[in-house]
Amino acid sequence: MNSYDIVIVGGGPAGLTASIYAVRANMKTLVLDKLAPGGQIINTNEIANYTGFGVINGAELAIKMFEHSQEAGAEFEYKTVLAIRDEGAVKKVICEEEGTVYEARAVIIATGTRPRRLGVPGEEAHAGAGISWCAVCDGAQYRGKDVVVIGGGNSAVEESIYLAGIVNKLTVVTMFDLTADPSACDKLRAMPNVTVYPYQDILEFLGTDKLEGVRFKSTKEDAVERTVSCDGVFEYIGLEPTAGFCADLGILDRTGCIVTDAAMCTSRPGIFAAGDIIVKGLRQVATACGDGAIAANSASKYVESLRG
Repeated sequence: MNSYDIVIVGGGPAGLTASIYAVRANMKTLVLDKLAPGGQIINTNEIANYTGFGVINGAELAIKMFEHSQEAGAEFEYKTVLAIRDEGAVKKVICEEEGTVYEARAVIIATGTRPRRLGVPGEEAHAGAGISWCAVCDGAQYRGKDVVVIGGGNSAVEESIYLAGIVNKLTVVTMFDLTADPSACDKLRAMPNVTVYPYQDILEFLGTDKLEGVRFKSTKEDAVERTVSCDGVFEYIGLEPTAGFCADLGILDRTGCIVTDAAMCTSRPGIFAAGDIIVKGLRQVATACGDGAIAANSASKYVESLRG
């Protein structure tokens, strides 16, 4: 039987940090992820706000985190988790591949979220290299350049205000109108280098070797089509939680994120969560790592309590 003290579902910054702390607490630890270790950061060209690294490529940071986890002694398997079964003192993690089942005293869910995408031509080709989903992470590399933000909600407007302060020209394109806090919308519209195009459909991202612009079309009767040249694009059309596999556990909020307390405990004893998948205000590499450390500490104490 594949038995562990702690099984961690998700190999991003939260999960990998949790694995290091768990192993150092003398827990037999396994990390499961269906993709390459690193989570969303492998799609980020530059990370400039993770303490101690200055500016680092996201994939490079992911490798360093994975190597640290491996050096600590955590095991890693490429597996797609289908469900977690809570059987009290034993949790069963059921995977798609060969119907593999892992048993654990505690489980940490750190599967994160994925940015909702538009699914238009050119998006996949420029994802992570021209198209980003995090202005705090990637905005500085577009200082003095021209940028397009897609979206009109709170995140889009807040990040647009930040970007407008460092870029040359900012164009905001949104399917409806700006729907964020009115005062924030007014502040954004008043900035001299900002142009807002409401009620638009994105048609295509332009450029072969690098991103060169965005083509979009009005949803109004005039159906005017425009092309805006730019050096970078930031998409803010929502996030998709990736915890659907544990919906039966009753630990999700209405948006699909996992509800935890400050110790990263869910309402199910022995099941913890960390990183972007939990209900929280700031989703960054640094906060994910902090969550992972806390979750591993809580999970280790829980396992110790079962040992008596």
